[in-house]
Amino acid sequence: MTNLLSNSDARRVFLAKQGLSAPPNRALTKAGLLQLIHDLGFVQVDSIQTVERAHHQILFSRNQTYRREHLTALLEKERALFEHWTHDASILPSAFFVYWKHKFRHQEKVLIERWRKWRGEGFEAAFEETYERVRRDGAILARDIKADGHVSGGWWNWHPNKTALEYFWHTGKFAIAGRSNFQKIYDLTERVVPGHFREPEVSREEFVDWACSSALTRLGFATHGEIAAFWNLVSPDEAKAWVSAHRDELIEVLIEPALGAKPRPSWAFADFLSTLDNYPGAPPRIRVLSPFDPMIRDRNRTERLFGFFYRIEVFVPEPKREYGYYVFPLLEGDRLIGRIDMKADRKKSTLDVKRLWLEPGVKPSAGRLERLEAELERVARFTGVEKVVLLEGWRG
Repeated sequence: MTNLLSNSDARRVFLAKQGLSAPPNRALTKAGLLQLIHDLGFVQVDSIQTVERAHHQILFSRNQTYRREHLTALLEKERALFEHWTHDASILPSAFFVYWKHKFRHQEKVLIERWRKWRGEGFEAAFEETYERVRRDGAILARDIKADGHVSGGWWNWHPNKTALEYFWHTGKFAIAGRSNFQKIYDLTERVVPGHFREPEVSREEFVDWACSSALTRLGFATHGEIAAFWNLVSPDEAKAWVSAHRDELIEVLIEPALGAKPRPSWAFADFLSTLDNYPGAPPRIRVLSPFDPMIRDRNRTERLFGFFYRIEVFVPEPKREYGYYVFPLLEGDRLIGRIDMKADRKKSTLDVKRLWLEPGVKPSAGRLERLEAELERVARFTGVEKVVLLEGWRG
């Protein structure tokens, strides 16, 4: 018998799994922050700072008492977190490093060939000297080792030493020791990741089992494709085989979508339905989400569960943008109700709100606008600017 999960229950479960149902004003300790990141799985890192960097905003969206210095301490002093790649650069618990070693081995097999096509023959000429420089002299920024005479041709036109640094990072020989003005500081992995995280080994079977089971734990319910996509560590075929091998531990559930389409068959752990009442509803306040928030990373899942179509338009030419360069989704309770275009002007110490778009059927009632302005005030304080400025025409 296949079980049907209502759309409201599906949203409630997923938001709770995403850390968006806990009281957002409860004091978050450093240990609590580590647990939050562990429960989320990863927090994406991005360089854009239209309002605040993605990783800080993701964590602030879940708890307004989040402190940046706690994240820095966990990353750069205690080494309880490390930085590497999921779908993009992300912050991860160091306890997961043992599983990333399988990713490193895979990258060693594919990157040389892929990057040779991208960079051309001889792109690895600086590998040996770069590795020796870091081994001998310690942590380094790419700018400190730039090859003489190299002319940058854009974001991806790395100089040979930068290419070497990135290759060794992607394949696990280097790790990110910290950041300076958001630029990576590279060092030997053995000088960054503690031995008790770095040295153990797990088999391929254990690795695939962890990648699939930990993904399903964090999603609540998922297709095998969604399981594979969560970490981007295993293939859909591997996830499908995992589901088949663990059918006695799983149940099939039909997830009611938001927009009237057919329910989507998904998998959940066997005790899923009996624990539904354990998931609290999301707080009714409005929250501004980062465009890189893990809750909306899977855009298709977001559209199915919330009826909310979202694409980041950073790389869309301005005349073709529907909304704007860097527009933030708005979560109210368990609904995505709209999006907002805003920017922190640090010279004027203002959070400038350019435009608000509410979803069809979402009314700009007085109470809703009050909740939105309260959230904007919270974001402004977190960003470090003095006031919110609603620009002319911001309501559309």
